[in-house]
Amino acid sequence: MIRAAQRGEGDAFEQLVRTYDHNVLRMALNLLHSEEDARDVYQEVFLRVYRNLPKFRFDCAFSTWLYRIVANLCLDQIRKRKVRKEESSSVDRDGGEVDRLQFVAEERADGDPQRRLMSAEVNQRVQDVLQELTPRERVVFEMRHFQGMRLRSIGESLGVTEEAAKNCLFRATQKMRASLGDLV
Repeated sequence: MIRAAQRGEGDAFEQLVRTYDHNVLRMALNLLHSEEDARDVYQEVFLRVYRNLPKFRFDCAFSTWLYRIVANLCLDQIRKRKVRKEESSSVDRDGGEVDRLQFVAEERADGDPQRRLMSAEVNQRVQDVLQELTPRERVVFEMRHFQGMRLRSIGESLGVTEEAAKNCLFRATQKMRASLGDLV
């Protein structure tokens, strides 16, 4: 399919997009916490894939190459935000903040308001700590824990060794534990 897309076969490229589009959008949304920014990154990812697909040499898995593009674009977006000092959380139509985690259903917490409140507080604290991590630590942490990627794949996606990804994940986890210690 990749070779066919490299030859310019439109159907093959469309199939590649359909195969990976949900994962790309989910990863961008998890990393950026903004639907608008995630959609912008999503479009830019597939534009770059289209432009650079003829250069893809099969040195790594296609998914690794693709996720490297996603991670790099997300890191660029996060860095731009820090420079502009923008909020990294989602914003609703009225300009108010939206915590995406509040929409995740928890089966057991629904029947118990106290547990629901505690869960919302924990989710907010986790999001706050994620914002305190360096952009690279946040990307590695979210790729591992929210995308379920293996350290080797994370390293390949970010263009670093597996050991460097592991060290970055360790630092991020240590910071999370230190900040959330009273909850654990």
